[in-house]
Amino acid sequence: MPLLVIGNKFVKDLEKHGALGVRVPLEGGYEGRYRRRVREAGYKDVYMSVRGLGDLSAYLEGVHGVRPPHLGKKNDGQAAVGYRYFVPPMISYRVGELPAGAKGISLWLIEGHILSSQEVAFLADLPKQEPKIKVVLEMGGDRSFQWEPLAGYSVV
Repeated sequence: MPLLVIGNKFVKDLEKHGALGVRVPLEGGYEGRYRRRVREAGYKDVYMSVRGLGDLSAYLEGVHGVRPPHLGKKNDGQAAVGYRYFVPPMISYRVGELPAGAKGISLWLIEGHILSSQEVAFLADLPKQEPKIKVVLEMGGDRSFQWEPLAGYSVV
């Protein structure tokens, strides 16, 4: 029964602040319960790791080019190896495709401890630029599930 109350407080804080930094127990399981609470509140869930994303603003909000692994094959007449494919923005595209009853998108990012303070600041400001986006950034492990606003989160 306490999870119902705690989960609702988490959703209210997420809606109030827009971006939260969380610390989760390392044995796992807790984040799934809180993600379920956010989904039940009317948000679509996007769950991903920040490893390998590169420029967060380009990946989340703009059309960006990617090159698949070339596996040793070379193309004639190109400076870079392999073809370049353009991918739609991860979040902006999904905001435009939201169903009528959805409140917005919950962007749950894991392994946030590898981000720089500038990248954390960008994620904290993202809900101010697009109010339908809510950000939860996992910043490491702890003995209990704890959260605080991402804007005031101190990066070590």
